[in-house]
Amino acid sequence: MVVVSYFCNMKHWFISFFIALAALVFGTGSVSAQTKNMSTLRSEIPGGYPFWVCKPLDYNRVWEAEEFGEEPYYPVILFLHGRSLCGRDMKRVLRYGTLDAVEKGLNVPALIVAPQNPGGPWNPKKLNDILDWVMENCAADPERIYVLGMSLGGYGTLDYVGTYPERVAAAMALCGGSTLRDYSRMGEAPLWIIHGTADRAVSVNESKKVVNAMKAAGNDSRLRYDWFAGSSHGALARMFYLQETYDWLFSHSLADPGRPVNRKISITKEDLRKAYKR
Repeated sequence: MVVVSYFCNMKHWFISFFIALAALVFGTGSVSAQTKNMSTLRSEIPGGYPFWVCKPLDYNRVWEAEEFGEEPYYPVILFLHGRSLCGRDMKRVLRYGTLDAVEKGLNVPALIVAPQNPGGPWNPKKLNDILDWVMENCAADPERIYVLGMSLGGYGTLDYVGTYPERVAAAMALCGGSTLRDYSRMGEAPLWIIHGTADRAVSVNESKKVVNAMKAAGNDSRLRYDWFAGSSHGALARMFYLQETYDWLFSHSLADPGRPVNRKISITKEDLRKAYKR
């Protein structure tokens, strides 16, 4: 069963038509509270994670309705939440992170994919299935897929990159670690690992373990990392509300010769302190 639910700009009359059509085709359809900066499709893959797909307001094609033709193809951000948002209430996924940042006014011109984990480690295969769905059903650019996650989502980010690096243009893992036994493939994709040294929820040593292993194997040419002195676990959530975070991600593409990591864009503790004020 596929469930479709839009946050709609109702000025576009065709949205109402599509929702009615979706109800007939899929057997269910509903309208949620209107939001000002995005319209969102909710979908589900049998046996996989339910997920939101947020599309920019200038994306004026009806989902799954027709060929994309000359429409622009958008980059894709896969946002992986932390343990506090796990469960079976999809509205929890909207509480913080990239979707919330867009709703608050941050300009992120991309398709934002936000699955919900019911509990336990993120499964790279299930995440890959979602991206397959997005590639098939949305105007998505396969050379610009980015992964961004915090805490449990930070683990999920590194686990996904370490499993499917050929698919990731760039990734940022915040206050996480990895459940993989083999980190060798993580070095194939531009990767930025960030952790606060005062994190009591997930020790900075979890990120350092990954970094040190990659360095020891000489597999760190596309790796950058930062340990924010004195920063707590929750402080890293501010990264989702910084334009620099997305500027860094978007500066990479699978088409880049050699796929180098961008080391010019910086993010500091001072930037974090000002994130919500911006």
